[in-house]
Amino acid sequence: MKPVLISRNGFNIRAIKCPNCNATIIHPADQKEYENFMRLKQKEFNVKMRMVGNSYAVSIPREIVDFMHDQENLMNNMVRMCFEEAGKISMNFNTDADDENSRTIKQREVRVIKNNKPVYHIKQFSDSANPKNNQTRVFKAKELNKEEKE
Repeated sequence: MKPVLISRNGFNIRAIKCPNCNATIIHPADQKEYENFMRLKQKEFNVKMRMVGNSYAVSIPREIVDFMHDQENLMNNMVRMCFEEAGKISMNFNTDADDENSRTIKQREVRVIKNNKPVYHIKQFSDSANPKNNQTRVFKAKELNKEEKE
């Protein structure tokens, strides 16, 4: 068995893997933490936005901050925030994101359906380390049928 690092939903999990049979054993503490992460990720929080001076402030639920383990270290630290798309703001609490080894990979699929029939299927892929590999593929309904038959 050899130690490996498995990445799921941007969450790193320690494991050991057999090179012969590919059997994988996940570290139980990491498995439990990943399950807590997934439970929190599926939850939706309603928070208030307030005016503070010339800026707006949004409170972050304690449940999320407690999960991040570094509650005391987070206070008064800088948080990276960006406007991802209309109606969506992203906050990054990992201030080490300036590290040249950091990498963000995103994949998104959108299906456009009209009258219960697929019209378009859009696949987007972006990689911060290799922007030349970023791509958006759009399939029309006729192409979708061909792709599904293959």
